[in-house]
Amino acid sequence: MRGGRVAVVGGSIAGCASALAAHRGGAEEITVFERASDQLADRGVGLAMHNDRYAELEACGYLDPSMPWLQLARRSWYVRDGAEPLGRRVGTLPFPFRTYNWGPLWRELRARVPRSVDFRSGATVERLELNGSEAELSLVGGRTERFDVVVGADGYRSTVRAAACPEVRPQYAGYLAWRGSFPVERLPDAYRWPVEDCVYAVFRGGHTVIYRIPDGRGGHRVNWVLYSAPPADHGLPLDSPTSLPPGTLTDALRARALELADTQLPPFWGQLMHLTEPGELFVQPMYDFTAPRYASGPLVLTGDAATVARPHTGGGAVKALQDATALESALTSAASRSEALAAYDAERSPIGRGMVELGRALGLGLVQQTPDWSAMDQNGLEKHWQQADGSGTFGGRRLS
Repeated sequence: MRGGRVAVVGGSIAGCASALAAHRGGAEEITVFERASDQLADRGVGLAMHNDRYAELEACGYLDPSMPWLQLARRSWYVRDGAEPLGRRVGTLPFPFRTYNWGPLWRELRARVPRSVDFRSGATVERLELNGSEAELSLVGGRTERFDVVVGADGYRSTVRAAACPEVRPQYAGYLAWRGSFPVERLPDAYRWPVEDCVYAVFRGGHTVIYRIPDGRGGHRVNWVLYSAPPADHGLPLDSPTSLPPGTLTDALRARALELADTQLPPFWGQLMHLTEPGELFVQPMYDFTAPRYASGPLVLTGDAATVARPHTGGGAVKALQDATALESALTSAASRSEALAAYDAERSPIGRGMVELGRALGLGLVQQTPDWSAMDQNGLEKHWQQADGSGTFGGRRLS
């Protein structure tokens, strides 16, 4: 497919990768509309990527070794055991993952978007209407523009998805993720925790995942995610997807995280919540959904606009990048635009369904129907993980 005007709604990791895919796919004009006017590179959330998935994305030209990353090797599972600082380790599992910092990774991808792409920050798409074979975007401020293809890379509240699949309604899963990140220098006795270890501090009704990420300047940050049910007085409107950005948590939500840290986690891991400043802490309620189709007429969905699976899958940013590689492949190999989008839909829609199913299974095994972790040994851990994940690889499956 050659030529055509392509709009990418959303300029985060999914949006930058989609713009790159459209460029390589032969689009004549590409415009990216990103509603945020501040620097996305300042976002400090960590993400993990299986080594095999990295190799695939590097081969496709979307990632390379120059992007800041850290290598993990194993996942160590701990339960609270009296005053023992690290707790008691009940077992370990292989964990061949690389970790990234969302902000520096976005910055590297943004730098790879060709200069010919019109990247507009602070541009919000308010409405989308189909006009024959074209799509018309209405921007806040009154301006309208028409495009041959519109790629929705605008996240879980996607305007493009609302136009392509208005029947999709995200469902609240019943629990939250508290997330935090801070410089590793703030952590006392950091030597107790090997750099190559991803830690699972587990308890009945939840767990915390902890690993180091690069800070993008040659140092490291501690990245943690705590999953559990919210307090009764959480005050969140959970009937539709929402989140509380850093620095905006209610007293009840912060108190709940500290309570879990002090009563359910081993002391060394529990202190992470106390060491995280309010401006470094945010809350993400768990939702999941997948669009029944990834392409509808001139509309295409990628990343979280297409599928939101629970973070246990370790597949959010990875899947967004894989969506882009699949879109590029479809655009370069199909005889027409309609054939390309149909091929993309046929390849990626089943992946979205599989991701949601995997996330729900992991949510049951790690949060909603947890075993008695304190009674578990290495054999029991391996058996439980196989039952929860199916493959035992945790995000290590080939998704494309």
